[in-house]
Amino acid sequence: MRLLHTMLRVRDLQRSIDFYTQVLGMTLLRQRDNPEYQYTLAFVGYADESEQAVIELTYNYGVTEYEIGTAYGHIALGVSDVAQTCAQIKSIGGRVTREAGAVKGGTTVIAFVEDPDGYKIELIEENFHEKDRL
Repeated sequence: MRLLHTMLRVRDLQRSIDFYTQVLGMTLLRQRDNPEYQYTLAFVGYADESEQAVIELTYNYGVTEYEIGTAYGHIALGVSDVAQTCAQIKSIGGRVTREAGAVKGGTTVIAFVEDPDGYKIELIEENFHEKDRL
């Protein structure tokens, strides 16, 4: 088994595609419109779905609001420099909700950003050459 994707319902598909591709640097891998059932799907990620998990953005025609709920936490992305990534995200209009700093009770550097629909994305500073990751 392997993780294939995480699905997020979005209010404005193009705005969400722009955020994940232009702000977070993902690629739009595929998009499919289904007018009969009134939804459009867009899959974004850093590599092809055959190689790693991706994010499925689901737009349901005419839906302009969703409640994220209390069970949802966040998506986590590994980056080489959290502070630099936050600065870059802010410079192109992204929203940083927690600046780069050590996680409470630890030393791992993290930050949080928010997508256009309010979904939280955690940035975790990684040494991509380390074998043991937290």
